[in-house]
Amino acid sequence: MELNLESEIQNSQLRNIGLSVKFGLIGGGVMGEALLSRLIAREIYRPSEVIVSEPQASRQSFLMQQYGVEVVADNRLVFTQAQEVVFLAVKPQIFSAIAQELAQELPEVIQRENSPLVISILAGVTLSQLEAAFPLAVIRAMPNTPATVGSGVTAITLGAYTKSNHIDTAQRLFAAVGEVVEVPENLMDAVTGLSGSGPAYVALFVEALTDGGVAAGLPRAIAQQLALQTVLGTATLLHETKIHPAELKDRVTSPGGTTIAGVSQLEKAAFRSALIEAVKAATARSQELGG
Repeated sequence: MELNLESEIQNSQLRNIGLSVKFGLIGGGVMGEALLSRLIAREIYRPSEVIVSEPQASRQSFLMQQYGVEVVADNRLVFTQAQEVVFLAVKPQIFSAIAQELAQELPEVIQRENSPLVISILAGVTLSQLEAAFPLAVIRAMPNTPATVGSGVTAITLGAYTKSNHIDTAQRLFAAVGEVVEVPENLMDAVTGLSGSGPAYVALFVEALTDGGVAAGLPRAIAQQLALQTVLGTATLLHETKIHPAELKDRVTSPGGTTIAGVSQLEKAAFRSALIEAVKAATARSQELGG
């Protein structure tokens, strides 16, 4: 009786949601919410066109109240109802469990005239693994945390069944949280090592630059403001002018001046080499995790 009641409740939920849902999000965590918030704010999807599955009751209430979307605990509801995109934003460690859970719904989804595009941001989960679980159009993506403020960069790699309309959809979604680049899958670990892990390197640099200012006598609040705005302004300058970083460095370093003295010290400390090795180490770790 309990199983029948649970089934009846699910069928009732399915009927209530209806066929207007276009975007389904499995996983309402930080990155999932970052994308959701931008998609709603930029009116790429209306709240009534979105369904989210999230296991934590507190997060369910928050997402529902904050964005006005349908939030459920059952991942199967998202998979069967989303008509355009099913977006996987769960921890990679539970991918197998999610795939097994959704497997029973595959026949219904596959037989549709237009099956949804599956987009995964699960680090280390390959296209072959994704397509084995979901024999549909699949795109693997690697965004980074600045996506939460719309300033991220996302690398995408295309599965075997993707068509031009699927690529356009993915480009449109990730453009809502920043820039988008397309790479072959064998470079996704390098993307993880650079842009995926890169925000931590930049944060470490800002922290160290701030500490340097404090060591030189500046109050910490002012040192942090100066460090943060210097990094932000320099990145904006490089982005907008498209000049090479080395050229900008040469413009700032006058003969016998203060900047070249600082650059010389960074070179002695192997600053550039340390960053290169950090990206290589993170790339290698990503390869290990993908196993």
